[in-house]
Amino acid sequence: MRAVALAAVLSGAASAGLAYDWAIPDWLPPPPVPGDVTMNDALVDLGRHLFYDQRLSADGSMSCASCHEQARAFTDGRAVSVGVTGQAGGFNAPSLANVGYLPTLTWANPMVDSLEFHALIPLFGEDPVEMGNAGLETALFARLMEDALYQDAFAAAFPDRPQADLYTITRALGAFQRTLISVGSPYDQFVYGGDRSAMTDAAVRGMDLFFDHRTECYHCHLGLNFTNNLVTSRSAMPETGFHNTGLGAEGGTSEFTLNPRDRGRFRTPTLRNVAVTAPYMHDGRFQTLEQVIRHYAAGGEAARLGQPDPLRDPLIVGFQITEAEIADLIAFLQSLTDEYFLTDPAFANPWPEGHLANGGDATPPETDPS
Repeated sequence: MRAVALAAVLSGAASAGLAYDWAIPDWLPPPPVPGDVTMNDALVDLGRHLFYDQRLSADGSMSCASCHEQARAFTDGRAVSVGVTGQAGGFNAPSLANVGYLPTLTWANPMVDSLEFHALIPLFGEDPVEMGNAGLETALFARLMEDALYQDAFAAAFPDRPQADLYTITRALGAFQRTLISVGSPYDQFVYGGDRSAMTDAAVRGMDLFFDHRTECYHCHLGLNFTNNLVTSRSAMPETGFHNTGLGAEGGTSEFTLNPRDRGRFRTPTLRNVAVTAPYMHDGRFQTLEQVIRHYAAGGEAARLGQPDPLRDPLIVGFQITEAEIADLIAFLQSLTDEYFLTDPAFANPWPEGHLANGGDATPPETDPS
């Protein structure tokens, strides 16, 4: 029954003058695509292989998927991510569900506005070190092109420049990530698919509470992606939202705007698949959804301790909530889990066990291992 409902939700393909078959429902516009990128199966397939390839790191120990695991909605379960040198980063790995619809790609830097630009940060960043390729670009490109699969794959995706380089790698990774679209949750089946049995009674009560003025959740977590950061192929302009949610945190967008009033402001994350993306907040400080709800009910962490942050967003004022209502809110948030997205073979690791891409020692095959 549920499989039929899910198929109904996912049937059809929205079109916005784009030739690529996004396999998304009619109500959903495709994500925007840069003018120098032509979405096609060859490009997406190359991007998927690169995303799961540990040879993208300087020591062959980690891939993009090391910090973005499919079963966790492409997060990693850590408070903050750790790079090849063992250095802990400053932020919790954000979910990549519907990442193509985000107009800004980091917790705090509003200027990182494309997946292609963003890819350079984990690949070559030095503070913190993630994949550790700074100064080793030539070695990275040569390492990839030793694989016969990549020799064919780069040629298929980029006939005019069939080599691994900054341009081709970042465009392929961006193309694959744009296909990571999650709109098959019980909530989607209930709201967009018309299946009134898709959500439990508790989840429906939680949904009503979520969209109530008393809690104000929906003011920042709204729309198709449950965040006030959104851009689609039909958008006149992108919507962006960074907020100080009363965490008493330093940094935030102030590090880039140089405006002290922006201290503690971080991007609103998507709530899709939030039940599987713990720990929460930009620094992973909360382990459970209950802790997050109690944080907002108290009006922020600083307010709970009797020292409200003067830069706290005016919407974070606190609210009264019962234990039963907390349970209902959690049930609603759990209804945003898209089980098919978490297991979809199209998004899974295409490399065979023991392959060099997986940190093994097998000789690269001559043909596509997928």
